[in-house]
Amino acid sequence: MTTIPIEISTEQLLQAVERLPITELDALAAKIAALRTRQQAARLNQDETTLLLAINQGHLPPEQQLHFDALVAKRQAGTISPDDLQELIQRTEASEQHVAVRLAAIHELAQLRGTTVAVMMQALGIRARVYD
Repeated sequence: MTTIPIEISTEQLLQAVERLPITELDALAAKIAALRTRQQAARLNQDETTLLLAINQGHLPPEQQLHFDALVAKRQAGTISPDDLQELIQRTEASEQHVAVRLAAIHELAQLRGTTVAVMMQALGIRARVYD
């Protein structure tokens, strides 16, 4: 594959990103977070690196998130089958476990850096999710 170097401003890049569908935006955000972690890891101690890797483990891949969202929509509409409901419960429990591990890592990193979880989340660019 041939590559052609181009120069693009941050504003131009942001304008292009604004046009992405939400699933592609989520995938890009995960890749950017991983890139940021790798770049920061070069200058962090091992404990912080391990915690940042756990924190940035990421969300579900876009296809899995879409499937999860579809199961939630079925449940909300009252059309979910028993098998789908069981799958939704299992996926929800796994997601909650992942969130708990991630929050514990954020808390531990905040302690290492002598700050609060809220300040640490802001520094990492992590926003609390709002659920319907």
